[in-house]
Amino acid sequence: MSEIPEGLELPDANTSKIRRSASVVLSRKTPEGHEVLLGHRVSELASFPDYWAFPGGGISRVDLEAAKILKGKLDVGDSYEEACFALLREMVEEIGLSPGGGGTIVEVSPSIRESVCGDKSEWLRLVNDGEIVIEGFHCEMITDRTTPPFSPMRFQNYFFHVPMEDSMASPTFPPGRSEFDDFRWWRPRDLIQQWEENTVRLPPPIVTLVRDLAMEAERQGDLLSACEKLSNDPPSGEHRIEFAPNVEVFPLRTETIPPSTHTNCYILGELGGECVVVDPAAKSEESLAYLESKISEVVSSGSKIVATIFTHRHPDHIGDLSRISEIYDAPIWASSITLDSISHEGLSSIIEEGDSFALRGASGMIEWEVIETPGHCPGHICLVGDSGIVSGDNCVVVGTILVPSSDGNMNSYISGLERILSLGPTMLFPGHGPACTNPTRILERYIKHRTARHDGVLNAVSSGLSSLEEITLHAYQDSPDAHPILSRDQALSHLNSLVESNIVEVRAGHYFPA
Repeated sequence: MSEIPEGLELPDANTSKIRRSASVVLSRKTPEGHEVLLGHRVSELASFPDYWAFPGGGISRVDLEAAKILKGKLDVGDSYEEACFALLREMVEEIGLSPGGGGTIVEVSPSIRESVCGDKSEWLRLVNDGEIVIEGFHCEMITDRTTPPFSPMRFQNYFFHVPMEDSMASPTFPPGRSEFDDFRWWRPRDLIQQWEENTVRLPPPIVTLVRDLAMEAERQGDLLSACEKLSNDPPSGEHRIEFAPNVEVFPLRTETIPPSTHTNCYILGELGGECVVVDPAAKSEESLAYLESKISEVVSSGSKIVATIFTHRHPDHIGDLSRISEIYDAPIWASSITLDSISHEGLSSIIEEGDSFALRGASGMIEWEVIETPGHCPGHICLVGDSGIVSGDNCVVVGTILVPSSDGNMNSYISGLERILSLGPTMLFPGHGPACTNPTRILERYIKHRTARHDGVLNAVSSGLSSLEEITLHAYQDSPDAHPILSRDQALSHLNSLVESNIVEVRAGHYFPA
């Protein structure tokens, strides 16, 4: 079964264009050791809301112009000049800090900051006028990371280490709106420890970077030596995408509903211990090759794959099992409905509401529980753990979720969302797109939206409209850009559930109050 309504032809969806950006790993010296500065991103941001991140931003046309005019002013090499000028401008805007000459970092005046925040090109003028001094500025490019293909905005981000030593300059918020609502200094090992304890959230590119900083600092003796070591051969290319401790994801390109282009395949479990693979949806040669490379990394670490778990039976979540069995061999765990819909000759087991499993790792046992949320699809399950909930197709951060009229159930779907909300998860790991760090907000929004649409469909019937077409037009009058086939199918899903609840009845293909 598919969630795509009959007659709907999906447009081609492309991953977001990769833009270049720069971030500052600002460090200061304290009696306890070196610390790095991160800011907490506000909840309303489209990219990485509620995460702790290094300050920075995209390379703009203004920065490209500055690189032409100020070429050779910084000792960073031609490859990184544009990014470095963007970094210096962003430091003024986001944290109110700038070079002060002689390698120092100082707080900028309110007038300088207000000027640059109001017009990016003002930064170049202030440099030319000598009000911002960049001579003697020292930084090291220690790594570049590219955000995953499922992200709404993608960046190839250059991370520059900027040492402050024992400077007392402090970050401040800009005039007007800010991407951050808090700043904090952290020792890398403490930051990683708190991330592992699920008390802070870090975007995937920064998890591996901070881990590298902590490990190199331990090897080299201090953070400055660690950054110098990394800058000699900056790590680049693909890195592990860790949404949370013991929750790694690798996105597989699938034929799914735009704006999604990929399905998230999860590895649950501690690296080197027991793990399960969730929703390996690879079918194309490209996706199968990528799956094979990632599984090889997992197995090479000493991990043992104890099972493959499918959240539900929709084809964008279940890959070519014959080909996948050539990559690794593990029994399949899924609901009875899901197992009945797939062709598999190997071992399998039914998992259902109330079941649980434990994965053994070096740090102990990691427990996961199974709950059933069959609204989006019969037999749909979620996995509940300390790190969060693998939520399948219950909700997504970017885009929307369909409840197919063919086999979905709107009553069960809304109940499933309320069930997940009642569990109070710290994070949601959806079937498509980035992780959700604010589950309460997104679940309440989904419930409010679906309940309002449910009421809109009922109001259409109560007002005397009886045909599916009339009801759809009335219920979706606030969404004129909605695809007519999708809105019609979703209206039908609401009607089916209202009929099931004996609120509406259907006679000769028309709908009337019961």
